[in-house]
Amino acid sequence: METIAEQLKLLPEKPGSYRFLDKNGTIIYVGKAKNLKKRVSSYFHKKHDTPKLKIMVPQIVKIEFIITNTETEALILESHLIKKYKPKYNVLLKDDKKYPYFLITEEEYPRILIVRKHNINMEKGKYFGPYTDSGAMRSTLELMKKLFPLKQCKSPKFKDRPCIYYDIKKCSAPCQKLISSEDYKKLLSNVELFLSGNRLLLVEELKKEMQYYSDRCEFEKAAKYRDAFFNVKKTIEKQKVVYESTNVNKDVIGITDKGSICAVSLLQIRDGRLTDKKDFELTSGEFNGEEDLSYAFLGEYYSRTNDIPKEIIIPTKNSELKAIANWLSEIKGSKVKITTEITESNEDIVELAKKNSDFFHEKLKLAKMKQISEDYNQVGAYICEKLNLLRFPHRVECYDISHIQGTNTVASMVVFINGLPAKSEYRKYKIKTVENGKPDDFQSMKEVLSRRLKRLNEQNYPDLIIIDGGKGQLSSVLQVVEEQGIKDINFVSLAKREEEIFIPHQSRPVIFPRNSEQLYFFQRIRDEAHRFAITFHRKLREKSSLESVLDGIKGLSEKSKKILRKNFKDVKKISLLTLPDIALLLPPSQALRVYRAFRDKTDNN
Repeated sequence: METIAEQLKLLPEKPGSYRFLDKNGTIIYVGKAKNLKKRVSSYFHKKHDTPKLKIMVPQIVKIEFIITNTETEALILESHLIKKYKPKYNVLLKDDKKYPYFLITEEEYPRILIVRKHNINMEKGKYFGPYTDSGAMRSTLELMKKLFPLKQCKSPKFKDRPCIYYDIKKCSAPCQKLISSEDYKKLLSNVELFLSGNRLLLVEELKKEMQYYSDRCEFEKAAKYRDAFFNVKKTIEKQKVVYESTNVNKDVIGITDKGSICAVSLLQIRDGRLTDKKDFELTSGEFNGEEDLSYAFLGEYYSRTNDIPKEIIIPTKNSELKAIANWLSEIKGSKVKITTEITESNEDIVELAKKNSDFFHEKLKLAKMKQISEDYNQVGAYICEKLNLLRFPHRVECYDISHIQGTNTVASMVVFINGLPAKSEYRKYKIKTVENGKPDDFQSMKEVLSRRLKRLNEQNYPDLIIIDGGKGQLSSVLQVVEEQGIKDINFVSLAKREEEIFIPHQSRPVIFPRNSEQLYFFQRIRDEAHRFAITFHRKLREKSSLESVLDGIKGLSEKSKKILRKNFKDVKKISLLTLPDIALLLPPSQALRVYRAFRDKTDNN
């Protein structure tokens, strides 16, 4: 086989898509390039600073490529090949087969159906989607059947009369020639406007049709358009108005990428209104960054939908946004703008998209933790084998240190039992050994573990202890372990940057698969320890700050201080009180001292 250097010499300076294969002939990455030679060579001639490339590049033994005419063609080909091969190091829309679409069939009298991805292209027609809420989809379908009674059956059920769908006004019975071909096309056009989100234009069309049939004294048809007009108008009124202008059509994307879970929420703005929200989970390859995620989502999602807006707002800058915008402009037939700029007019909707992606991320986390708890025998057995544990990790403890420049240093201990948090077992520690206000995480961790190990008993004996940190943290803890003669508890540390797990007396870290439940379990318990430590540290800091401020108010009695401490946990809340508010708690003279102290402080600032 040719060496990589020999293969690089054969690369043309033309646009195209490239594939990297490993020693087993498996495609591990697919990319696209404006200049194949420059782009592919850069993987091998540059020093890589991202974990993904450090891991991926040494595995490449073969390079394949396809030349295209333009960069846009290369992007389309890349998207197709990623969907086809699902390479390990590319980002994918997770389990995209589950996302349903609306299909308007290609028949003499088209029908509207809900189909799953594996059925796409099995039937010819026009697709709208993907959608992430099948329940809302079915409700929308029922509304459309009521507003626009398209044909329901693939072939007529009866030769000489319409079926029950006509009787309940959910079909216009084209099989019995009870609607003209021209009128049926109008119904179809209205359905497409509805699904495309152009509902203001749809209202105008319905109003014109209602007036047209009314002027011709065809009052039965006019009444049908009148009912559809008011029903569509009602659905528009229920939608949140985002922009005053009705000529605003854009998608706003929020991305939350934490640990091994990436959540994406897409808000659709049509005619100035928020018409829909779609949530997606991205499954990333090994250590993909936010740029990879945003680029991959744009390519994956918009290659599957006909509903492309004038503008797309995405939170992360990417060097490929211009190429994607050109590609989408070609598909749409008009200019599509992709921007990361947050202006005053779109600030609120960008924040709303981020709130939605954060919420969806939490939902995915809960679902994953539930799955881990249900499969914990399998998850725990894998951890046990991979880390060479002495016994199955039923009880796992994790420790973290929190401080700001050495002040109010605290530690947390969180406990997971059989994969689930046992909050009644959590513990908080105030660190006592910090000297001269200088932070020393190693010494702090040694103190915490020393205090914890002295209090071991059969009821709370840990099977595995996780330290938040790298090799240095683990080494400091092992000194305590040796001093106390502990031999039947496993200790490991988890380094955050590259999610490496270090075990005692082994220089090379253990790396769990990026999207594995085992790695997620470690990340989850580490993040929980971090959260618990920070929360405790913040409370101590606020209490310390409050004590300091109250002690500085001349003539304030200990009794008044105690009342304020009991009712208010931080300085800010007291500073916002009016004099009458404070007088409800303290004697008038004491209330006035507090009020003046905070007013003087505010005036000086």
